[in-house]
Order: sequence, then structure tokens, then C-alpha cells
Amino acid sequence: MSRRASRSVSYSASPLLASKTPVWRSKFIVAALALAFAGLGARAAYVQVFGNEFFQRQGEVRFARTLELPANRGRVLDRNGLILASSVVAQSIWAIPEDVDKSEPKLRELAKLLGMPLSALKKRLANEDKTFVWVKRQVDEPVANEIAALGIKGIYLRPEYKRKYPEGEAAAHVVGFTNVEDRGQEGVELAFNKELSGRNGSRRVIKDRLGRVVEDVRDVVPPVDGPDLQLSIDSKVQYFAYQKLREAVQMHKARGGSVVVLDTRTGEVLALANYPSYNPNLRLNLSGEQLRNRVLTDSFEPGSTMKPFIAALALDKGLVTPTTQIQTAPGHMTIGGSTINDAHPNGLLTVNEIIQKSSNVGAVKMAMQMSPREMWETFAQAGFGQKPQVPFPGAVSGRLRPYKTWRPIEQATMSYGYGLSVSLFQLAQAYTIFARDGELIPVSMVKTDGPTDGVRVFSEKNALAVRKMLEMATGPGGTGQRAQTMGYSVGGKSGTARMQEGKGYAEKKYRSFFVGLAPVEQPRIVVAVMVDQPNNGAYYGGVVAGPVFSETVQQTLRILGVQPDMSVKPQIFSEVVEEPF
Repeated sequence: MSRRASRSVSYSASPLLASKTPVWRSKFIVAALALAFAGLGARAAYVQVFGNEFFQRQGEVRFARTLELPANRGRVLDRNGLILASSVVAQSIWAIPEDVDKSEPKLRELAKLLGMPLSALKKRLANEDKTFVWVKRQVDEPVANEIAALGIKGIYLRPEYKRKYPEGEAAAHVVGFTNVEDRGQEGVELAFNKELSGRNGSRRVIKDRLGRVVEDVRDVVPPVDGPDLQLSIDSKVQYFAYQKLREAVQMHKARGGSVVVLDTRTGEVLALANYPSYNPNLRLNLSGEQLRNRVLTDSFEPGSTMKPFIAALALDKGLVTPTTQIQTAPGHMTIGGSTINDAHPNGLLTVNEIIQKSSNVGAVKMAMQMSPREMWETFAQAGFGQKPQVPFPGAVSGRLRPYKTWRPIEQATMSYGYGLSVSLFQLAQAYTIFARDGELIPVSMVKTDGPTDGVRVFSEKNALAVRKMLEMATGPGGTGQRAQTMGYSVGGKSGTARMQEGKGYAEKKYRSFFVGLAPVEQPRIVVAVMVDQPNNGAYYGGVVAGPVFSETVQQTLRILGVQPDMSVKPQIFSEVVEEPF
């Protein structure tokens, strides 16, 4: 029924359908549509052909990103493969500021987790760059997990590498540290930064406005991790030397101190420590005193530790023998209007006894038989006045003036260590001459494969003679009795030097040092110790630095597996033999 009704409807009966449409209207509509399509075609042609470069560049600016794929920094290892520095993954917090709701109540909780005031967090989010800002770099993993759990819009996490230093303050001046960008700032981290860094990779991607990667637009260039670096340092020797140095500095209320241990076979540095030190894992509010690598950057007048070089040169020149007697009475002498004193009048002394008792007068009388040039050449051959050949930044060359400018009194004072300056590292290396039978050996901070060759400075016979004198200096009647070591024979020389102040020397400010070798017959190590400004009564090098030398030698030789060469406990004499200045 309804079907028949629908068929009977006459649409022409509708006044709207029956009215005639003007021809111009249909033409206008068709023309408008044609014009619109032409416009779209022209725009498409402009975008795709004529202005393609501009739009491509704008699209890349907004959405294309080159992501850096960081290389894993190489580890720093000790000679036995123990880790001194390594990189671990740490999350860094970043934000798209325009997407972060500044009134978000969770921002207060975020600021608390990041350890910063809410005002500081909001200031950081008000950055001019609305698409990216670092909020905090390298946060601990538990903190990063809590931040992720907050789910704040516009706040994101990005994995980076953070450096860890297991040995802490004991090895801080050796290893150094990196900054937040993983670039070396101090120590080995700085010296070998290029080698450890490796090569970063890259990934070209398209990101959406939320920072999510949509697709790769170029082949990924993989990162090349940095190789491991194996140092000559023995972490056990390093820790023990640092511990004993710290105890001495604290006991004597000193300003600071340093110790260095060298392997006389290979020239490897087994330990290099300073106090005060710092924890490279926690570097807030560091001072210059803590950062200073005193072993290499501090220079000082070496005092009586220079006398063995004068004795060796006098022996080499045939001016004396070990038993040649020299009159040191009455315990003082005058040169150019200046008086040189011994701590005690000694009278007639052999060359052996001059080193044993540390006679200034005896050393001067030997030195004045030589020319300034001969002394200067010997000091230069021993490495004084030259920058040590180690990669550490800030290593000093010390001071050794040209011999042509020396006055007689200056030549005299240089024989007992005044008028020139050296670093503790230079002094330790110079004493390898006596440990290696007259040869100065090169030193290395990197583990080496075996024995190294040296450069001859003194004859073997005379170097051995001086080594015997150094052994006497640590025995009865010597200035270094407290350097004796249980189970091992030692030889060495103490030094006590007044500190310069203005144009003269301070009355109550000293540097105390001891440098020596062990065992005497076949030396395996050289140890040098310096304590800066002891202020608790004692200040003689044998008393202040000697015990640190003794304990470090004993522990180091045991770690190296060197068999004791003395069957009985050495007798430590209570008498303190004073050193002249």
C-alpha cells in the first residue's frame, strides 16, 4: 500500500523543486570549485616543488632530531686489573617546558626528589627554549624510578653514563674525575681523556611533539666504546701509603703531605698519594688544598737529600774516596760573609760519615772542590730543573738556575739543598740512580711489560758506595734511624728544610722529607715522603717522614713478594740525631 502511494507522489508539485535555478549560480559554483582545486594544486606545487627546500628544513627543525649515542668511557684499572674508575648507567631528567603544567601539584614532590627548591625547579622550567631543558643530570636509579612513577606530563628520563671511583680519596690524585659531560677534569681522566672517551655514535630520527621517536630517517652510526687503561698503580700499595701518610699528617698537625713509590726494575709508579685528598664520587665544595697533586705540583728546597749526589760526584771525579777524612770542626764555616753551620760539631769525618751524620760543612767542602758547571750538569742529569716525563697536567720542572750565575755561597748552599727547588716526584726518580747502580730510569704511570733501561749518571762502583752511605744514614748514629724496617734492609736520606718567607726563611715553618730505597743489596723500590709544615713539636725529616717510609716499604715489599733479607728485627735507637739546615 505504501509502495503504491510513494509511486503516486509528484515531486514537480513542490514549489521549491518546480522553481527554475539561475544558470549563473551553477556556473559560479563550478567555477569556485575549479578555482579552489587550482589553488590547492598551486599550493601543492609550491610546497612539493618550488618551496620544497624551505618546508623540508622547517620540518626537520620541528621534528627531525639527531640523537647522540654516547660511547661507554673506558675503565681505569690498576696493575692487577682492579677497577679504579668505571662508568655506570644513570638517568638524567629533562623536560619540554611548554608541556609542563606549572600548577601541577606533583611538581613540589619532584623538587623534593631532586633536592632543589620548588622555585628553582620552576625557574628552570621557564627556560627560553620551550622544547628542551635539562632538569637534573645523572640522578641515582631509585630516585629516577620515583620520578618516573609521578607521571608528570612533559617530564622525561634519558639514560647517560656516570663515573664511579671505588678507591675513593686514596687514589683521587691519580685517577682524577670527569665532569657531567663525561670529560676528564683531573688526573689520569684528564691526561688520557682522548683515549678513554671512545667515539660517540648517532641516530637521525623523526620525533613527535611528545619527544617520542616515530621513525629512523638515516642509518644508525654505532658508538665505539673507549678502551680500558691499565695503570702501573697497585691499589693495595696505594691505599696503605695513603693511610700511613694521613696518619702522619694528622699526628704532627701538618698542613699536608705526599708519598710516592717507584718500582726500580720497571720505573712504574706503584703509588702516588697526597693528603688532604677528596672523594671523587662526592665533589661538592672542594678546595684547592684538596685538589692539589702535591707530589707533582709543589716544589721545595730539598735540603740534605741532595748531599748523596755531591758525594757521588766527588767520588766520580776522583776527589775523594768513601774513607777520605774531611775536617768539619768547629762545626761552621764562612763563605762570602755568610756562615754555614752543622747542627753539632763533628770534627774529622770520613765521606761515609758526612752522609751518615748529614754534615753541611763536609758537603760544602766537597762541593767547593768542583766547578759550578760540574755540579749543574750532574743535577740536570738527575732530572732536576726539568719537567718529569709523565702525562699529568700541572707537573712542575722545579728551579735550577744556570751555573754561570752562581755565586760561591750559592754553590755552597746547593750542596746541601738550598738555592734550587724540586718536586717530590723528581726527588724519587733521582734516587733511582742509587737503586739502579748509577743509572737514572724513566718512569711510567701505565703498566709496562718488563725492565727498563736507564741513562748512566754515576759509575756503578761509586753508586754502590753511596748506597752503602745511605744504609749507614739509617743505622746507629744516622739521621734516619726511624726509617728502619722490620725484615728488610733500607738506605735513605732525611731532609729538613726551612720554608722561604719573603726574602728570608721562616723560623718555625719546615718541610720534612725522607727518600730512600730497599732492600739495600738489590733495591726493588724507591719511596719518597714529604710532610708539609709539621706543627706538633717534631719537625726533623727522620722523625716525621721516616716512619711513613718504614711502614710503606715494609708493606710494599710484602705485596710484591720480595723475600726479607734480614732475619732479626732491626734495633730502633731512641737517640734523635738532628739535621743541620
